[in-house]
Amino acid sequence: MRKKIKVLECIRQGQIGGGESHLLSLVENLNRSLFDPVVLSFTDGPMVERLKNIGVETHVIHTVKPFDISKWKLVKGFIRQQQVDIIHAHGTRANSNVLWAARSLNIPVVYTIHGWSFHPDQNPLVRTARIWGEKYLTSRSTKNISVSYSNQQSGKKYISSFDSIIVNNGIDLKKFDLNKKTNDIRAELKIPADEILVLFIARFTSHKQPLSLIRAFAKSLSSNPKMHLLMVGDGDEKAEAVKLVEALNLKNKITLHSFRHDVPDVLAAADIFILPSLWEGLPIGLLEAMSMGKAVIASNVDGTSEIVQHNQNGILVETDGLIENLSAALNVLSTDRNKIKTYGEKAVATVTNNFNASTMTRQIEKIYTELIKSTVHA
Repeated sequence: MRKKIKVLECIRQGQIGGGESHLLSLVENLNRSLFDPVVLSFTDGPMVERLKNIGVETHVIHTVKPFDISKWKLVKGFIRQQQVDIIHAHGTRANSNVLWAARSLNIPVVYTIHGWSFHPDQNPLVRTARIWGEKYLTSRSTKNISVSYSNQQSGKKYISSFDSIIVNNGIDLKKFDLNKKTNDIRAELKIPADEILVLFIARFTSHKQPLSLIRAFAKSLSSNPKMHLLMVGDGDEKAEAVKLVEALNLKNKITLHSFRHDVPDVLAAADIFILPSLWEGLPIGLLEAMSMGKAVIASNVDGTSEIVQHNQNGILVETDGLIENLSAALNVLSTDRNKIKTYGEKAVATVTNNFNASTMTRQIEKIYTELIKSTVHA
């Protein structure tokens, strides 16, 4: 019997986010007759429990720092003990804390860039340091994966030596199936059945712009008072979001909720999904919403613009003047149920044809197999 390829999948955190959802889909869809996955997370959280519940061996070595040299020997000992054939690092923090150990043990590293750690709005010194950090990681990884064409081009713009393979994120269409029976989230959260439900599912961080969304929604209520906003997630701007909702006297119109595991049920309850990010790699949350037939409003940024065709399967808004642009898009879409239906139908077709988890996994399995062959013949 041929020996299985043991793959160590590494992720920065145990909380649920885009990269974490990608990892979950990947390990759930890997061909277990050929591959034996084990996961290393650098924080604990609900994703770790989810992985364990589906039978994936999962370990935690705690650090919230990239390039945390104090953990490198511990990571090396863990990798040696696991006797892995390939390491797949998802994101900057994960790769920065496994790369030294992997290279010292002569184990090939696949690095998936789920959006770059450098961004236009950063302090120039911070941005320069992060570009150098990414240059170090990408030049020393055995194979780099970009999750979108624009993600790849951004890398080439700032890192002259950068090279990668594009593998689009994919959605598990067995899990995100709009034809499946779902629980009534509106009834659970006491959201009126006759109101247009606008949904945000993401981390409450500045790059996802939850506070701008709250302000935009408040402006749009004057045009369409029959709307309700449900925001699902956690993060460092959550407390400020709570205060803002109270200050605007909108507790009866905006519901804030922590992350949930029943994302398909939550999506099924919504009419419109909004993702107002300042940047993206290839947003999995947006793909999940579209696979559930939701009309989407999203910012016109890298990755997102490869999924959403403006006024075809959703609406794209510019990040300059974001609050006004979001409000205007909401005014247009929330008052036109035919447009909501049409965009939702086209959204499903977009994901089914171009962003399927099965296709994504087969592409990554091919990379793993080719790396093992090249290592054996080296």
